[in-house]
Amino acid sequence: MFFDDFNIGDEMITPRRTITETDVVQFAGLSGDFNPLHIDEEFAKETPYKTRVAHGLLSVSVITGLQSMMGIVNGTTLGLLEINWKFKRGVIPGDTIFAKFIVKAKQETSKKDRGVLTRSVLVYNQRDEIVSEGEIILLMKKRIGIPTN
Repeated sequence: MFFDDFNIGDEMITPRRTITETDVVQFAGLSGDFNPLHIDEEFAKETPYKTRVAHGLLSVSVITGLQSMMGIVNGTTLGLLEINWKFKRGVIPGDTIFAKFIVKAKQETSKKDRGVLTRSVLVYNQRDEIVSEGEIILLMKKRIGIPTN
């Protein structure tokens, strides 16, 4: 979809994905974040979660991947401008997450071939509890000069 195709209030729901033990281990290795909260079960038993919890940024990464699977902004995104995020609940290996993207704002730019798209994002677990929420701002291509059959 192009910038022009989005309307304020549009909602899109991603597919679901279960966060696995492998995801957590691989994300720790990729990011270098080996906080015991994520990798040490004995340490994690003493935390409010009572078990290891997935990295918050792992869940954000997964929902951006789920969005990509939908093909909605593939090929029309020119850049990620900003991410603002709040984490409400832990995501535990075995939890299944999905996201709802809601178009919050559209802003024209000085260049006619692009615009700035702001979307709110709500991330849910399998119990339909909000585990995190945020805002993603993208620079998007416009449909200028492209036939609209």
